[in-house]
Amino acid sequence: MQETVSPAKSIEGAITLPGDKSISHRYGMLGGIAEGVTTIHNYSTGADCQSTLGCMAALGAKVERVDGKVVIHGGKIHEPAAQLDAGNSGSTIRMLSGILAGQAFTSRIAGDESLARRPMDRVIRPLTGMGAHVEGASLEGRQGTFPPLTIRGGALHGIDYTLPVASAQVKSCVLFAGLFAKGNTVVRESIQTRDHTEIALREFGAEVEVQQRVITLTEGAQLTGRELVVPGDLSSAAFFLVAALLMPESNLVIHNVGLNPTRSALLDFLTSIGASIKVVDVKQSGGELIGSLRIRASKIAGGVIEGALTAGLIDEIPALAVLGAASSGGLVVRDAGELRVKETDRIATIESNLKRMGVEIESSPDGFRIPGGQKFHAAEVDSEGDHRIAMAFAVAALASDGPCTIAGAESAGVSFPEFFSTLREIAH
Repeated sequence: MQETVSPAKSIEGAITLPGDKSISHRYGMLGGIAEGVTTIHNYSTGADCQSTLGCMAALGAKVERVDGKVVIHGGKIHEPAAQLDAGNSGSTIRMLSGILAGQAFTSRIAGDESLARRPMDRVIRPLTGMGAHVEGASLEGRQGTFPPLTIRGGALHGIDYTLPVASAQVKSCVLFAGLFAKGNTVVRESIQTRDHTEIALREFGAEVEVQQRVITLTEGAQLTGRELVVPGDLSSAAFFLVAALLMPESNLVIHNVGLNPTRSALLDFLTSIGASIKVVDVKQSGGELIGSLRIRASKIAGGVIEGALTAGLIDEIPALAVLGAASSGGLVVRDAGELRVKETDRIATIESNLKRMGVEIESSPDGFRIPGGQKFHAAEVDSEGDHRIAMAFAVAALASDGPCTIAGAESAGVSFPEFFSTLREIAH
């Protein structure tokens, strides 16, 4: 499907975003294994999070949609009748593997063509260390193990595991496996990643201690269903933040956005390079901070994303690349090799689409450099099936000198089915 996006002069209005993807995945999985009923308000509408619910239903959890809420009747799960389908969702396959590893049955989990190219060794290693048996597929010309995964669950033991690469998905996989393990499970991070799993586990009744990037899950957790509200997705907000910062007469409010401190790198970085963003109406729900953002058009200086900041902004880099091209000083991204193994090779797709729009960019194996002060020109761009690329270049199109066509625009539905309609409402 193609979408045509025309230039705009301002981004104005007030919007509310779908529920945070990361939190929705975790609530959906934990609700499926917790005793009793879990009611989730504002669960993500994205296809990825629906894949998680589909997998939990296939494992025996009763999943209902009632008056816009997701209601899960959880408890003991059972062997699925068929292969589990994670769709396009790396979060689903990686995190759910931890739960499956602790079950007394064999399961097989796969996904779409894009997911079949994403490496799984990073979860297989710790799960094997805990006593699970996990087998995957090989890909011609590539090292490593890939979906589909066959997981022979059984008796697990706790592990003291140091993450070799900063990854909230891998951390979550190990902690979820730890729910079924004998002995405590410890995960050590060199760089702090988003802590939604630690918060969610506590909300459902597990004992989790965090000290200086060392997370300890006490064995024998008894999870109980909860009523929870998912904050608006800050990663989805990134595209509207960038759009409002780019358009010269913008004034935008985004209501009820998740403001978890481990996700605040986006707001911190934007304000550090000149963005006018105010946070108002802050409150707490289910252990998560929620608030509203007020954004005005701003003069953006440009900057450097590297080290721990790269890990904190990995999902937002496509949108920030667009902002960097229009900033006065440009944008340099380093230490972002992880982008090469996302839904697409995001460094390559950012580079090819910016060049189509007449923007200069120089890439490296783990990042890129974009000079500032550049203009976007009308072009046909291609998401290559990647939701964040589709949305980032829709924003670039707003700042271009003519209408732009985005091929593969339907991929936005992976995380934000309402994206293009929401963008049309506020672009003037």
